[in-house]
Formats: sequence, C-alpha cells, structure tokens
Amino acid sequence: MRADVAELAVEIGPLRLRNPFLLASGIWGESGESLAGAWDAGAGGVITKSIGSAPRPGYPNPTIESYSDWGLLNAMGLPNPGIEEYPREVAAARARGATVIGSVFGGDAEEFAELARRLAATGVVALELNLSCPHAEGYGTEVGSTPDDVAAIVRAVVREVRVPVIAKITPNTPDPAALAVAAEKAGAAAISAINTVRGLAIDATLHRPVLAHGLGGLSGPAIKPVGLACVWQIYSRVQVPVIGVGGISTSEDALEYLMAGARAVEVGTAVARDGIGVFGRLVSGLSERLDALGYRSAAAAVGAAHTAPS
Repeated sequence: MRADVAELAVEIGPLRLRNPFLLASGIWGESGESLAGAWDAGAGGVITKSIGSAPRPGYPNPTIESYSDWGLLNAMGLPNPGIEEYPREVAAARARGATVIGSVFGGDAEEFAELARRLAATGVVALELNLSCPHAEGYGTEVGSTPDDVAAIVRAVVREVRVPVIAKITPNTPDPAALAVAAEKAGAAAISAINTVRGLAIDATLHRPVLAHGLGGLSGPAIKPVGLACVWQIYSRVQVPVIGVGGISTSEDALEYLMAGARAVEVGTAVARDGIGVFGRLVSGLSERLDALGYRSAAAAVGAAHTAPS
C-alpha cells in the first residue's frame, strides 16, 4: 500500500493540486521568482502576497518578533506593490510552470470584486480572499468578522470572476465556523482557516510594545491547536473543501489537519524559519506516514478523526 508522491494529489473543488502543501500568502511570495522557487522546491501550489488597489509600504520596523520554539508575531501592514504592478510577478511564476493562487484584500465588497477581477485576468487558478488579517486597519478581520460581511464580499467576488473563490477566515471571532457557512452560501468554492491570531509583545525595559504597530498576528506551532479546532468545526458544518492553516511544520502536523477535515494545508512560518526546502521534506514525510498507516492517498485521510471508533 505505498502512498507515493503521485498519490498525494488532492482536489480542492475544481482544482487539482499535485500535493496538499501550499505556500501560504505573505510568505516568500513578493516576487514571481520566489513563488516559482517554492514551486520548484515541491509545493503543490503557491499563493501570492495579498494584493491591494495601491502600493503599500507596510508598517515601520520592527515588524516581526521571533520566538524560536513556538512561532512569530508580526505586524507587516500588508505591504505589496499594488494591482498595477503585481501581474508581471504572476506571469513570471506561471512561466516556470507554477500553480498560482492569487490573494487579494480590500476595504469593502466593491473593492474586493474589482481586485479579484483584475487578478483573475492574470491566469491564477483560484483566488483567496484575505478576510482575516488581524492588524491592518480597515481590512482583514475588520471587514470579515461577521457572517453578513463575509457573505457580501464573497458574493460580490463570485459574481465578478470565473475562477474558484477561497474565503480565508479569521479565528479572532466567537464563531469562525459561522463565517465559513456564510462564505459557502455566498458561493465560495473552499474555505481556508485560519489566519494569524491577534497578539502582543511588550518590551518591559522600554515600556512599550515590541512591534512598532503594537498589535500583531501570531503564527507558527503555538497556534496549531487553534487552527485544528477551527478546521474540525468547519468541516462539520460545510460541504466545500477546507484548507488548513496554522503551525504546520512537520508531516505529522499536516496529517493531523487532514484528519481534522482539511484537504490541503498552507505552510508559512516553517518556510520563513527553515526555507523553501521544507516542502520537499513535508511531501516525503507525509507519503511515508500515510504508507505506515495504510492510507493509499492523502484524500483517504481527510476527516478520518471524525469517524474513528470511540
């Protein structure tokens, strides 16, 4: 029962990925060359930086606080070159054969729809909507924290594009699964969960927050239980595929997400920490782990923890 690399292929709605590991948005995706590098390293697909209507420099430094054992706290401020400039980067990645998913952020449904239309025209295979950045004023969680807001944005984008739409939802709300249900009803082809968890670090000597912006988003191993819980709950309440995000550093982490209900996973902090070579290790490790457990494919493990005997 060998689960080789070919059997790691998964389907996310109409999309077929060569393996379940996606480069997360905001990590290694500033340029087409870096996106292609992650693809060449073994990622099943790559997600762009979140792109907005105009260039944004992001917040001033310091923007990242690193915790070696459990992750990163960051407040980057959604830096990006803007929709006018970014299509050339998508073209560069696609020219190298990469499966590219575009990510967009906006302040309202109209802005999301226009950005989605323009990025979809670049040839991306799907669009992920950033409804969940926890620290950018006027964007992310601030426009995606209620079911009504999520539904309005997803509905506007779905009307405008012909590629699958993925709603990336926030954990910084009382009921993330309700946001996923709203996105599904509005036409989302998949749900990705979660984005970073709102956090803060204080420099006691300087009597002020470590990050220049103050509040940031926590990522990495520390948030894996939160991500798993959200995926578990969402899987029980929607029919569309779920993409797991949060703290995936090893093949065992990925397998846990699959068993919780995710069909694919996004890898971010592990790439920032260990480089894009992590994709090759994750792919081979998951293949071996599936084989040891008797699974013929990654898809066969999806949701397995929901049906395990008590």
